[in-house]
Amino acid sequence: MSGLSAATLPALSGTMPVPGYDRSQVSTGIVHFGVGGFHRAHEAMYLDRLMNAGQALDWGICGIGVLPGDARMQTALDAQDRLYTLIVKHPDGSLEPRVIGSIVEYLFAPHDPEAVIEKMASPTTRIVSLTVTEGGYNIDPVTGDFEADDPAVRQDLQPGGTPATVFGLVTEALARRRSRGLESFTVMSCDNIEGNGDVARRAFTAFAGLRDPELGSWVGTEVPFPNSMVDRITPVTTDEDRALLAEQFGVQDAWPVVCEPFTQWALEDHFGTGRPPLEDAGVQLVKDVRPYELMKLRLLNASHQALCYLGYLSGYRYAHEVCQDPLFSGFLRAYMDREATPTLSPVPGIDLEEYKTTLIERFANPEIRDTLARLCADSSDRIPKWLLPVIREQLASGGDIGRSALVVAAWARYAEGVDEQGAPIEVVDRLRDPLMAAAARQRSEPTAFIAQRQVFGDLVDEPRFVAAYMQALQSLHERGARSTLASLTSQGNPEPADAT
Repeated sequence: MSGLSAATLPALSGTMPVPGYDRSQVSTGIVHFGVGGFHRAHEAMYLDRLMNAGQALDWGICGIGVLPGDARMQTALDAQDRLYTLIVKHPDGSLEPRVIGSIVEYLFAPHDPEAVIEKMASPTTRIVSLTVTEGGYNIDPVTGDFEADDPAVRQDLQPGGTPATVFGLVTEALARRRSRGLESFTVMSCDNIEGNGDVARRAFTAFAGLRDPELGSWVGTEVPFPNSMVDRITPVTTDEDRALLAEQFGVQDAWPVVCEPFTQWALEDHFGTGRPPLEDAGVQLVKDVRPYELMKLRLLNASHQALCYLGYLSGYRYAHEVCQDPLFSGFLRAYMDREATPTLSPVPGIDLEEYKTTLIERFANPEIRDTLARLCADSSDRIPKWLLPVIREQLASGGDIGRSALVVAAWARYAEGVDEQGAPIEVVDRLRDPLMAAAARQRSEPTAFIAQRQVFGDLVDEPRFVAAYMQALQSLHERGARSTLASLTSQGNPEPADAT
């Protein structure tokens, strides 16, 4: 049994692919905030692919941890010389592991914020990339404004203070580059948000402007913020994954990453100080990301929400269990076809019918074992970005909304904190308390949940949506998720007749 490290790579090379390049020759060109499973299965994998082809050795990654929990990642990666194993799980049960070596540094900001700032201020850093979650940009989901009253933001804006947030750290690095006469680095968001680069621009420009209006103006005009669409299902690593790696391949890895075979990255080719030749690694460099991102957000991400609450309430705990049930997979396909697809524009190079079929096959992969609890978490950040835009566009065009309304109702029912078998549900959400309080009132006050305007905006004022939502919520309470879906399938159109 070999522990993963630079010293053990030669011994492991007969067991699985390992970096075929000299990592001592790799220098940092990218600083990345949010080194979780997705980043390591996606961006870091693409860079490793380039390096194995003899390219991009000056584009190594320095990972940055900001949150207290990130200290665990630093400990795990530092003990392994920043190496980790990426395990692709195929539907037939076969495993495809490889050791990734593109992360060459890791800094934990709470321990040494100055080192983090200077790493970004260095002229060798040309890209700062982000996977800080959908809620990490501090943008109000209804107004679209930067939430300047956030306590951590206010603390970072205090004169002479030490930056602690990603906004404070990045902005201080940009300010130093500006004062030193250096070009700005590119800020590259890799989060599942519509117009993620535009959202990042709004957030960082607003923060910089609050600190110094001239700096804010400079950030808004000089810093590139490319949009991107990223896609790869990457469930949380479990102890079973670690044990499987050790048993089948003889490798002890403190924090491997598991993922599906599918991967996609559409990226706007808008960079200031250069970029790696990502197109050589399979990345789609495009002028307009929007068709790709809307396809992914409204078909894949919103479909994850469409399956997770209804599936959990019905007693399922994994995504593949739900999607192997014809009742649920039929519901997902009908949502995609009748409600999401009408809101999409043609996507260059993509057959949408094939894409939708492949999505359900990906969800049904039994080896991924993506938990419904993971998909149900942080809904107040996800639903407004992925599903509510579908509802609003369908309302405007007179299209179907019944399945989307049922998904919202299922979230509301889930937020009551108990499933249909009477088992408690651990609701994980930054708005957990107000949402659960509203859900607790909804049997006597049916619109209490959707009246949370900080999440739903004015949807509670839309009669057609309210009617479809209330019908769905009543059915979930009286008949349960499975019977509600069965009735919906037999009816064809789930909306009440007088709501059209």
